[in-house]
Order: sequence, then C-alpha cells, then structure tokens
Amino acid sequence: MAARPELARKVLLYWMDGVIAFIAVAFTFMMLGLVIEGMLPVWRALVVAALLLTQFIAFPFILRAAFDDKPRPTVLLAVSGVATLGAIALTPSGLGTSTWEIVASLWLSGLAISVPWRVSVVFGVALAAITIPVAVFVSRIPPVLAVVGEGITLVVTPLAFWLWVWLWRTIREAHESQAAKSRLAVAEERLRFARDLHDLLGHSLSVISLKSELAAKLSVKDTGRAAGEMAQVRELAGDALAEVHAAVEGYRSLDLSRELSTVRAALEAAGARCTVETSTDDLSPAARSLLAWAVREGGTNILKHSRATRCAITIDRGVLEIRNNGVKGPQRTSGSGLRGLSERLTAAGGTFSASATGSDEFLLRAAVPA
Repeated sequence: MAARPELARKVLLYWMDGVIAFIAVAFTFMMLGLVIEGMLPVWRALVVAALLLTQFIAFPFILRAAFDDKPRPTVLLAVSGVATLGAIALTPSGLGTSTWEIVASLWLSGLAISVPWRVSVVFGVALAAITIPVAVFVSRIPPVLAVVGEGITLVVTPLAFWLWVWLWRTIREAHESQAAKSRLAVAEERLRFARDLHDLLGHSLSVISLKSELAAKLSVKDTGRAAGEMAQVRELAGDALAEVHAAVEGYRSLDLSRELSTVRAALEAAGARCTVETSTDDLSPAARSLLAWAVREGGTNILKHSRATRCAITIDRGVLEIRNNGVKGPQRTSGSGLRGLSERLTAAGGTFSASATGSDEFLLRAAVPA
C-alpha cells in the first residue's frame, strides 16, 4: 500500500514540474524574439533569462520541501524573490506587466506553499498594489482589465499550487490513517488476548503463590498440614493448566463469522473494497473452523503480498474463494502460512489451491468436507 502515496507524489510533482518547464520554454522564446526584433540587447536578454532560470530551478526544490514537510526553504525563497525583482526590472516596459504577472505569481506560489497563508495574503496584496498601477499607467491597460488580469493571475496561480500540495498531504494523511487502523486492530487483538490470559491465570496463580508460601512455613512446624497445602497447590496448578489448554483450543477453533468481519475491516482499512457473500448454515463446527483459518491466512496474504484495491470473499457449499487484484510480478504460493493451511485442510480431507489467475488477480480456494 505504501506505493500509492508515492505514486501520487510523483504524479503531482511531475505535473507541476511540467508547468514550470512550459513557462520556462515560453519565456525563452519570448526573450529570443525580443533579441531578434532588436527590442532587447543580447546581454540584457541573457541576464533576464539567467534570472528566470534561477527562479525556475529554485521553485521545484521549494515544491519538494513542501511535499516532504522539510524546514521552510528561506534561502530558496529569498533567491527566487531576488531573481523575480531582477527579471522585472530588466524587462522592457511594454512587456513588463505580462512578465510581472507570471514571474511574481510563481514566487507568490512558493510563499503560499511554504509560509502561513496570512503571510502569502499580505505579499499578494502588496504585489497587486504594485503591479496594477504599473499596468494602468505604464502599459496603458484599462483599470478594469488591469484589476481583473492582475488579480486573477496573482490569486489563481498560487491557489492552484497550494491546492496541489494540500491534495498530496490529504492523500498521505489518508494512507497513514489506514495504516494506523490496521495497527490499532492488531493492538486491540493483543490487548484482548492479554486481558483474557490475565483473567484466566491471575487468580489461580495468586492462590498458588499464597498456598506455596504457607506450605513452606508449615514444613518446619506441621508437616501434615504442609503436605495438604501442597496437594491443593498441585490441584490448583492442574486446574490452571486445563483452563489454559481450553483457552488455547478456543483460540485455535476460530469463529468463521468473526474472522470474516475482521478480515473485511482490515482490508477496507488498508484501502481495498471488500465484498463478502457466504452461505454457511449447513457447515459443521469443524468445517467452519477450517474455513475461518483459511479466511485469516487469505486476508494476511493479501495485506502482505499485494496492492489490492478490491477483494471478493465467497463461501458456497463448503467452498471458500478469496479473489483479489493488485498482484504485481510472480507471487509466492508456498509460504509457511499457505503451506500450513494446505496441510491442515488436506489432513481434514479437504482441498486447497492458491495461484494467480491472469492479469493482476490472485485466487485462493479452500474446500472442506461436506
């Protein structure tokens, strides 16, 4: 399951890198056109191109710092800001506003994903207060168009990048929440076992300890009573051992309905949609216990060895089928868990198989005697 957030991270970063690369290429051709038309000296175009390249190189690192929750890239933000100011200062006034809009919005985007939103808003208002008057008085753009154009560029671009970063963090938190649910389910099962074991042995062992201590004291005063106390200790120890055997046998004889619900909850917590269709009314207790073991091992196998997004569990006439997708590459079908399950079913007169069925699906099939 860990590959899903990593894939989302790569897709989002590559998409945003592509946007930056497109803008860089567009500005390169714009600078080249200005040089060819004689509107911009070669040295000036090279300096502007270098400043823009500095910003376009710094921005992906700022993005990755935001994605990976690294410390705020203050130096990169400062370098990007200086490059922005330099590019704007050296751009011809006739083309200044379009350059300012894009370059300033990229720098503002870096702020939006790196600092608290209030700081970004302050800088955004300051940039709008500078660029809108320049667009009106220098480039002779109508006030309404200047306000709309500058405002949209300085708001939409940072907001878009901020939303992509927010989307990634949401995906990561959802995955971490699923993993936490799985760990919590395991922890609850361990706690239940510990509680049952404490309730089972706590009283018996306490009494055995007290009677053993009493017998030790009586051994030098009244050997008859000491022998009686030790006989009771032996009886209590035998009873406790029998209770432990009964408890272990109870854990070994799994409940089929409980295992189905547990496996379904674990798979859904891991991000796989699980459907369960069963008909088990005609099964004997022994058959239900065997199928419960198969369900548990099948669910464990899916969680450990696949990236399943869907799973179907069916039981009909004593035949269990667990089918899941997310199989990548050759699958192990002879692990210790599956091998032990096969031996258990075969010894009881049933059958077992587990193999890939083509494309990316895996099928576990277990049949118990009628």
